[in-house]
Amino acid sequence: MSTPKLQLYNTLSRQKEPFSPINPPFVGLYVCGPTVYGEAHLGHARPYVTFDVLNRFLTHLGYKVRYVRNITDVGHLENDADEGEDKIAKKARLEQLEPMEIVELYTNSFHESMRLLNNNHPSIEPRASGHIPEQIEMIQRIINNGFAYESNGSVYFDVINYSKTNDYGKLSGRVIEELIAGAGNDRRVLEGQEEKRNLEDFALWKKADSRHIMRWQSPWSEGFPGWHIECSAMSRKYLGETFDIHGGGMDLVFPHHESEIAQSKGSCGHAPVKYWMHNNMITINGRKMGKSLGNFITLKEFFNGSNSLLDQSYSPMTIRFFILQAHYRSTLDFSNEALKAAEKAYKRIINGLRSLRKMHHPGIILNINTELTERIDNAQKQAYDGMADDMNTAIAMASLFELLKIVNSLKGGQISWETISLNAFERLKTTYITFVEEIFGLLEEKGKTADTLDFLMDAILESYKNAKERKDYPLVDQIRAQIKSEGIVIKDSKTGVTWDYEE
Repeated sequence: MSTPKLQLYNTLSRQKEPFSPINPPFVGLYVCGPTVYGEAHLGHARPYVTFDVLNRFLTHLGYKVRYVRNITDVGHLENDADEGEDKIAKKARLEQLEPMEIVELYTNSFHESMRLLNNNHPSIEPRASGHIPEQIEMIQRIINNGFAYESNGSVYFDVINYSKTNDYGKLSGRVIEELIAGAGNDRRVLEGQEEKRNLEDFALWKKADSRHIMRWQSPWSEGFPGWHIECSAMSRKYLGETFDIHGGGMDLVFPHHESEIAQSKGSCGHAPVKYWMHNNMITINGRKMGKSLGNFITLKEFFNGSNSLLDQSYSPMTIRFFILQAHYRSTLDFSNEALKAAEKAYKRIINGLRSLRKMHHPGIILNINTELTERIDNAQKQAYDGMADDMNTAIAMASLFELLKIVNSLKGGQISWETISLNAFERLKTTYITFVEEIFGLLEEKGKTADTLDFLMDAILESYKNAKERKDYPLVDQIRAQIKSEGIVIKDSKTGVTWDYEE
């Protein structure tokens, strides 16, 4: 089967475009990483699972991906209008720790959550604090080109002057005249904004006041970089002045990504990114989940069930499945009911994976069922078509459930092995395993007995079969009940006795 041409939705053009990398087979992918001042929550999980799957699929298609995801450990102020404390510095002051202690604590926690979600580590994970020289150099180039100015030791990007020859607002759809008009008479009301020429201008470098712990020397003052400049500087360092894909949540479109474009064009004269991709939000009761709103549930709380909004704990693979069951550009609303449904569906997928790994075609073919072969081929095509159509994991996932019906029918004896060709079965098996493990990154979660579960279940099933042969039905029922209490069900079929995770 030939793989369909990949199309991606480009936020910049507001349409799907054929994916054509700048320097094939190499692909440069940059995704905005976390500001490490607290535990990662479900809202963080969505972009990192989404772009992990994009990375996996591009790799599956034969591309050589350099995936860069930063760590923001300096310069992210509480307010996007360049006022307030640095988020990390504020957390350090509250916890009476050094800022870099906060950074290490929550970076390590973030990495552990990503590992549990089975996200592959990026090729490069630069930290903002480790790239101060690159940011200073980029700021100086912007000043030299007339698109930034120094004021009282801080440096600001001149949005109005830039907009005379460039299209600030194209990514987000915001019109500069409307931004100016919207400021109205309140253009100087925010604390510390007097040193800006225009309220729309944003900080490239901030002079540190006496309270600010994190500071570096620069040509303008002892201070720290603005939030937006770090991504422009680090993406350029590792992916070049123009690269293929920049990803992140849609909440970053403005002002963060809009400002990244302006900074890059202001420093080198051309746009930095060919395809801008943004995942939609995870919501609770229709509101975005986030730390600033105080309505977030951390990933650790999901995994141990400790949040009052949760009916139970949910495993990392349940969370991953929950995210992948919807298209990345659609809103995904949290509820216990939705997570419980995802948990059941995930277990069905893994039960199918376990069954397929044990299946081997006997090699005896008497009467090939052409309709069955067509079902397999159509499901395989649907899986690839779905992923090629702007990463539609929902459609691709539906095709796996179609293949799962066939797997379960083979397992239960409703479909005879003599009616399916060896090639058709191998296509089914390869497609299912490839999508579940390689592309979707779903793993079987065996719990604490991972190394011994299969061995123990073989012994239990042997006892179960012996009890049935002796017609010791009380023991049969007892074994069934005890195993079910551990989330495992014993299944009798024409082909023998097997076990599955309870769905």
